[in-house]
Amino acid sequence: MLALIMAGGQGSRLRMGEKPLVTVCERPMLSYVIDAFGSAGHEVVVVASHRTPFTKNWCRVREITLYEAEGLGYVEDIRAAAGDLGEEGTPFFTCVSDLPCLAPDIITGVEDAWRRTGTPACSTWVPRDLCEEHGCRTQYTEMVDGTPACPAGINILTAGDLDGPQEELRLLLHDRRLVFNINTRDELALVQEYLCRKQIP
Repeated sequence: MLALIMAGGQGSRLRMGEKPLVTVCERPMLSYVIDAFGSAGHEVVVVASHRTPFTKNWCRVREITLYEAEGLGYVEDIRAAAGDLGEEGTPFFTCVSDLPCLAPDIITGVEDAWRRTGTPACSTWVPRDLCEEHGCRTQYTEMVDGTPACPAGINILTAGDLDGPQEELRLLLHDRRLVFNINTRDELALVQEYLCRKQIP
């Protein structure tokens, strides 16, 4: 399945340059997401824009497939990329580029749960309490399965009519690796502590 990694925004809240290239344990956050989808068997396309020129260069040097969007917004860039790259009726992943703890087993689990339901789309959510337990801020909350939850940043859509909402599975994941969606320097420090400590032999 095609996986669109969204890397065209400014990262204005973090204020450390282009957010996809901000490093965690000496690796750009974008590289973690690319590797996770690649290891899960998906075709990766990085969606960048004029707002992220260094990210585009980083991808070109590594021969990572790149789609150059206009940078009009997250949803608008998805629509443009899906319209140009996706065939009508074909499902595809979308994912933020600032999710460095993403792993192949999470992606496979999301896909398996979505396939069992047969809906055109899937959104993923993390319990708000789990985010707050790890010190992460919660910018947006909805009730999912009776639980206050925050979006995890991984979705499945079906190419075709993306102008309106698609029937979706709202998947609640109790996985602490998904709470580290990096938007502030405090959140960056938290994921540095969590992930780098895990990598020490």
